[in-house]
Amino acid sequence: MAGGMVRKKALLALADGRTYRGISFGAEGEAVGEVVFNTSMTGYQEILTDPSYDGQLVTMTYPQIGNVGVNPEDVESKKPFMKGFIVKEYTPTPSNWRATQALHEYMREHAIVGIEGIDTRSLVRHLRDYGAQEGIITTIESNPGVAIARAKASPGLVGRDLVQNVTCSQAYDWNEGKWELKGGYKKRDEPKSKRRSTKGATFTSPAYFVVAYDYGIKYNILRNLAESGCRVRVVPAGAPAEDVLAMNPDGIFLSNGPGDPDAVPYAKENVESLIGKKPIFGICLGHQIMGLALGGKTYKLKFGHHGGNQPVMDLTTRKVEITAQNHGFAVDADSLKGAVEVTHLNLNDNTVEGLAHRELPIFSVQYHPESSPGPHDANYLFRRFIDMMAQHRG
Repeated sequence: MAGGMVRKKALLALADGRTYRGISFGAEGEAVGEVVFNTSMTGYQEILTDPSYDGQLVTMTYPQIGNVGVNPEDVESKKPFMKGFIVKEYTPTPSNWRATQALHEYMREHAIVGIEGIDTRSLVRHLRDYGAQEGIITTIESNPGVAIARAKASPGLVGRDLVQNVTCSQAYDWNEGKWELKGGYKKRDEPKSKRRSTKGATFTSPAYFVVAYDYGIKYNILRNLAESGCRVRVVPAGAPAEDVLAMNPDGIFLSNGPGDPDAVPYAKENVESLIGKKPIFGICLGHQIMGLALGGKTYKLKFGHHGGNQPVMDLTTRKVEITAQNHGFAVDADSLKGAVEVTHLNLNDNTVEGLAHRELPIFSVQYHPESSPGPHDANYLFRRFIDMMAQHRG
């Protein structure tokens, strides 16, 4: 026993027959899902609570996990949604002034099964060679053949609507801004939008009203919108377009979320009805749904992009940003129609990372500018959304 944690044997089995034996941490039992890897060096608590990981078992490439523990502030949603956690070396006793709990205790409370002590470099190389695939972490079954069969029986992500697992049940308002050293997260009760005139003077205007579709939205996206001077109302993924327009927002935001964008046709249909009516900004799954609504197609990537070090080029400026990403599907550039242009490309594999309509106030990015966790290179996109709403405010 270390740090109050019972050390039990655990087994990780992939659908293609590859197996790894290690030690469990967190909850006991079994977790089945798609095995992916994340290359971030920090921010495992934000990763655990990112709703986009619903249906997945996440492998961290950084070898030592758990040393900063967890705390009630660094969460990105109401609870963790990932199914299982895979690490090289787990540290059961945290050493951080903000820690209030050990990671394994937090995982146990939320029924997340973990495995440590395996060769994560070997696993990641295997996933890069053969692709992300279904797998199982189990502390119950020691027979590899039985575990592999259970992994093979898992339905996978393609064609599954996982958004319904993570979206809110009813609309709510958001007014929390960014974290500050003194006092933590601050409420923005009466937000004002700061703008700079052509002569360089700064002035304020009434807050822009944004309706945000919750496909699995991360809290730090909402914090960035609030910090930018927006009054934000979050609505469920299936909220009808006519209801959203009836609120008369200045802009509409399409959030991140899990799974296959083709499996949420109601989201595509709503966005189709919103195009041309209001400025729209989409991130991650919201970007993919935007691509579908604009006439494009999406496809599944071999092993996806997960981590805080993905290089992206802004084709409009030729500048390169280091970005945080978490997605397993992408928009097919060749399927897009003439009114839509690709604005950003991933420099690792040339996949589409950004779209914009040539005439309408619409743009989206595949990556995560809210930087939680991740670099801050793309925070300017929230200001771009504000500027777009200012130009089209009625």
